[in-house]
Amino acid sequence: MQPIAGERAPYNGLTQAEPTLPSSAYWDGESYQRDLDAIWYKNWLLVCREADLAQPLAFRRFRVGTQDILVLRDETGALRAFHNTCRHRGSQLCQESEGRLKARLITCPYHAWSYSLRGDLVRVPSKSLPDGFDKADHPLYRVALSVWRGFVFINLQEGAAGSAQASFDAASGNLDNWPLETLVSAHVLRKVMHCNWKIFWENFNECLHCPGVHKDLSRLVPIYGRGLMSRHDDPEWTRHADNDAPEFSGGLRTGAETWSRDGKTHGPVFSGLTPAERAAGQTYATSLPSMFIVSHVDYVRTVRLVPLGPEQTELIAEWLFAPEALAATDIDNIVAFGTQVLEEDAAICEVNQRGLRSMRHQAGVLMPEEYDLHRFHNWVRERHAALAPKP
Repeated sequence: MQPIAGERAPYNGLTQAEPTLPSSAYWDGESYQRDLDAIWYKNWLLVCREADLAQPLAFRRFRVGTQDILVLRDETGALRAFHNTCRHRGSQLCQESEGRLKARLITCPYHAWSYSLRGDLVRVPSKSLPDGFDKADHPLYRVALSVWRGFVFINLQEGAAGSAQASFDAASGNLDNWPLETLVSAHVLRKVMHCNWKIFWENFNECLHCPGVHKDLSRLVPIYGRGLMSRHDDPEWTRHADNDAPEFSGGLRTGAETWSRDGKTHGPVFSGLTPAERAAGQTYATSLPSMFIVSHVDYVRTVRLVPLGPEQTELIAEWLFAPEALAATDIDNIVAFGTQVLEEDAAICEVNQRGLRSMRHQAGVLMPEEYDLHRFHNWVRERHAALAPKP
């Protein structure tokens, strides 16, 4: 909520103790299945960059839970998504993880039913067809697809409406001035974390851990070193409301320009940013449950999550730059810093996960600075409640 003109913005923190989700929500198999059914199978999920499917007949497979999805660009240039399942007897259609189709048909490796890249059944090799059989009644199972600023999302909910843009948190930063569509990938980090996917999002949503876990990041973003994410996290913030020092305002340390080993930019910066966007140091945009973006003055980093099981989550981070910046930028200096932060987050998330199996620990309690965890927990609770059968 934005404050009324001339009015001080409110304190962000929780004013009473709030319980966490129950500990079993992070390791129990039934709880994990509810997460899949209520959240991962009903929300927009990031699959890849549009540039990853640049050419006609390019494809990628995407797996979440038990669901195997084929995303491709057809011969006309349109992007499409289908369940990777033949309508005959359910065989997997495509076995490779990515590549380029050899023909303008998707042919089942089992009994050779063939589909157009639009998903229509076009050929059945049986010598005769049953009475009343119509190929038009047996297309591939289509999956909703949405492109947002060069990112490809899918939604497994049958008849899913809307677009990926609507899935972004209302509190996300405005990234209109970043040229997201034209950025190119310079580095990808893939890591399997031994923790529940919610543990990672909880860690993302607070900075109480920052002074102890992220010492270099806390030096770069001094307010993080105070265990806070923003000015209004401090119950006494009004005392420092007019103080623009970074430990109060939330910007980078004096003299720093971006997230890198030395805090310096190592190539050209984006020309369309406002002075406020340059001064902020980092601008976040979040699309639950699968991804967030951190935008800086000279590059953008995306982080994608895929649950692999109750206590395993795959993290895929990608560093994106303007094409002309690749040859002129010290990519290693930037990537090394971001990788360090993610490795620190992954390690402490695994520590958190290992402690949750205690038979005595039924649930935790949130501190005032963990208001965004409470908001995330309520988001999870609401989606589970929506899935529950009505009395």
